[in-house]
Amino acid sequence: MSQHTDTIIVGGGQAGLSVSWHLKQASREHLILDRGKIGDTWRNRWDSFCLVTPNHNCQLPGYPYHGNDPDGFMLRDEIVTYVEDFAQSFGPPVQSGVEVYKVCRNELQDSFILDTSAGIYEADNIVICTGTHQHPNIPEWSDGLSPNILQIHTRDYRNPQELPDGAVMVVGSGQSGCQAVEDLLNAGRETHLCVGRAGRLPRRYRGRDIIDWLVDMGKYEVPVDDNPEGPSIRFQTHEHLSGRDGGRTIDLRRLAIEGVQLHGRLLEIEGSQARFSVDLAETLDAIDKECAEVLENIDVYIRNNTVNAPQPDIEQFDWQPSSSVESLDFEEAGIETMIYGTGFHYDFSWIDLPIFDDRGYPRYNRGVTEFPGLYFVGLHWQHTAGSGLFYQVGRDAKFVVDHLCNSEG
Repeated sequence: MSQHTDTIIVGGGQAGLSVSWHLKQASREHLILDRGKIGDTWRNRWDSFCLVTPNHNCQLPGYPYHGNDPDGFMLRDEIVTYVEDFAQSFGPPVQSGVEVYKVCRNELQDSFILDTSAGIYEADNIVICTGTHQHPNIPEWSDGLSPNILQIHTRDYRNPQELPDGAVMVVGSGQSGCQAVEDLLNAGRETHLCVGRAGRLPRRYRGRDIIDWLVDMGKYEVPVDDNPEGPSIRFQTHEHLSGRDGGRTIDLRRLAIEGVQLHGRLLEIEGSQARFSVDLAETLDAIDKECAEVLENIDVYIRNNTVNAPQPDIEQFDWQPSSSVESLDFEEAGIETMIYGTGFHYDFSWIDLPIFDDRGYPRYNRGVTEFPGLYFVGLHWQHTAGSGLFYQVGRDAKFVVDHLCNSEG
């Protein structure tokens, strides 16, 4: 016999907890199903992981950051504590250790059926809060790599000490890849980085954190459909940025000066032989150009609003690749570990309902799908740039809960 609940939330991270908080405010019966336990998403990050947005942007509903370092960046264990304390503050109904295998519709009962590791559940409404970044991307050419080289994704990376001796190659120059490189560099490890198209931002500009400028300029209020990139921005990489040691800029040219060996995109591998694209110089120039455009927009905002701000003080790093290395022998280079900072992909195939586009991505309006009673919260750029962050996930949760409570379903 199935267990019936008015609303089931799938996923107990900050999105699921935010939905639960708003449902509790509305005195609406609900249950959270999570395959792990509260805080696991953050608990399982690498040892030196920290936020890249300032602590004062942590605005979970009814529980904003209230620590002693609002302009700092919480470390991994502090983030776990923040999420756990948020949950403890209102006591959400959570069933941990439950994996959802399938969601489908029971047309006879006008409800949803969830097949899970704990049995069958039935609900009038379902809110999917499993996020966009669910499964690690592993390059197709990884099968061709020599078995003597350890392959690991940043999802499973913990610290340099757990890696084999020898040089390390990091593939991908987004946030996770570049932060892993910083970790390795600080540990004195010989490091190679395959550079992709991810952009960069300075940590601070004209006396303020870069995120604070973007917030003041309204960048986090722009709906995804009004963004110049449109909905495709949901699938683009994040700019590299770091909150380590109080927050600092990651600049690929500086990393090169400090000893990181930069390469173009890794195109293919056979055994210990790797082949790269030869456009490293052009890629670095494009990254610099995109960053300069962001800073120019801030300068325009400062002028137009007569903001009192110091003059620009961005440090420039005059490093250029002497030549494009097209190939590398891992054995000769002493590379014993490959770290994939290649991001994640989603998989909603377990939801057996006709709500997906040609990419398998759900169709919705601010998390409200065309299927009555089915919602999403916590997706990257679900509504704005802050939708998947502590900053605005609570706002998205409120919109969805308001719709749920005011609908007949």
